[in-house]
Amino acid sequence: MNKNPTKRKYDSTRRQAQARSTRREIVEAARRLFFSSGYSGTTIEMIAREAGVATETVYAVFGNKMAILAKLVDISIVGDDEPVPLLERPNIQAATQINNPGQLIEKFSTDIAGIMQRMSPVFMLLRATAPSEPETAALLEKLLKGRIEGMTFFVSQLKRMGALREGLSVEQAAETTWVISSGEVFHMLTVDRGWMKEQYVHWLVVTLGRVLLH
Repeated sequence: MNKNPTKRKYDSTRRQAQARSTRREIVEAARRLFFSSGYSGTTIEMIAREAGVATETVYAVFGNKMAILAKLVDISIVGDDEPVPLLERPNIQAATQINNPGQLIEKFSTDIAGIMQRMSPVFMLLRATAPSEPETAALLEKLLKGRIEGMTFFVSQLKRMGALREGLSVEQAAETTWVISSGEVFHMLTVDRGWMKEQYVHWLVVTLGRVLLH
């Protein structure tokens, strides 16, 4: 019979928090190494040293390097390690309650800017690695497909409002938005051209309004 259930619950909660903290430290260590040494040039041993944990711990938590990369992608997309897909998050679902096309485009543009601040370098890493790493190529393909689904969700809200340009299908609008809001375009404008985030958001709002709305 357990005479101290409160202590057991506390211990369990503390262990879960410690495990979660360790996962985050491993992923952030991998992020630094992937960007500095490349995916292929990074080993589990290097990640363990960078994270300050044993190599066995990395294997126990993730199993292999690809699993770490996949977790890095997930965290970069949503901004945290909560196991809730992007399209199911309250911040994104709030778009279904917006009835003004301009407000929706502004919200979308602001959200995309935040996502691409985290994801643009990851896209570059995946594209550089994909030709020589089939698993990375598959992860990139899945990620790009997921982006199309996100763009379709956004465009469908404009369609719901009756704001989508006449003759422009949801599929065409989603693909156009997919390109304009891509990590590559974000990188060209914010890195190559040195735009501030606010400047990028304004440009995206204006551009999407011109392309999508009637």
